[in-house]
Amino acid sequence: MPSLFASYLRVYEPLTAFDRDRQMFWRRYVREGRAVAPLEGPGRQRTAVLEALGAGWTRLPDLPDEAYVLEADDTLLVCPWNLRVRVAEAALSARDGVPSVLADAFVPPILAGQAKAIVEDWRSGARVLEHGVPRVHEQIATWGVPLRWFVFVDAEERELVTRRGRRALRYRTEISKARRRAHRGVSVLRKSVGDAPITEAVEEGARWLEEFHPRSVVELDYGGLVDLLSDEVLEEDDSPKLVAAGLAGLSRGDADAATEAYEKLVSRWRAVQLLERCN
Repeated sequence: MPSLFASYLRVYEPLTAFDRDRQMFWRRYVREGRAVAPLEGPGRQRTAVLEALGAGWTRLPDLPDEAYVLEADDTLLVCPWNLRVRVAEAALSARDGVPSVLADAFVPPILAGQAKAIVEDWRSGARVLEHGVPRVHEQIATWGVPLRWFVFVDAEERELVTRRGRRALRYRTEISKARRRAHRGVSVLRKSVGDAPITEAVEEGARWLEEFHPRSVVELDYGGLVDLLSDEVLEEDDSPKLVAAGLAGLSRGDADAATEAYEKLVSRWRAVQLLERCN
């Protein structure tokens, strides 16, 4: 289920990416002031999933459509939450690593089957064909930021807020730029390290970005991680720059430069991940 100490990779799509009914729904949603701010969203998502999991499991519940909304250049962009998929994923996760007797008591097999069908249907692209919308618009990572996400953004796109009661760090970029960076990164990695896990991870991200409208906006949000980091650490964070330096080193055959950048990144984010054990 969603953790409050998580980072997020989101895609906001223009209304033209949705069918006519969904366009009308999202316009009304915004007009009625129902859009949720990114600072509030993770907590509300977590509450919704927990309440759904505690509903007795007679069926997978129908959940209200919610979204983050962004206005850029007089264009309305929407990042739907896809809560039904989140609940299905949480149901399957609840069974992982648990003895079958306990798993069946908490999430009965018939409901686990429903959850699996929902997740597989979404990931297979069936919903894309049926409803004209791409896959999940938001990826979530707990206790850190996946290093591959930094491939998609540039250090100059950072937005940092350190006001009391409202701290945030995020990067926003046009999806066309994120796609170019992703494909360039895949090309460099494939030539230098071959079919390594990092190559496959960046390639998967590149494929995910291709699912969306060409005028979408990509957002990398540190989310609740900012509560684990001081203002000074946030100010000095240059993770996208280190990723870019590492890829540049690989492209010119400078293994030492690439290794130095990678080790700095791993050391920085390992310190954050270790906080989970202290929690």
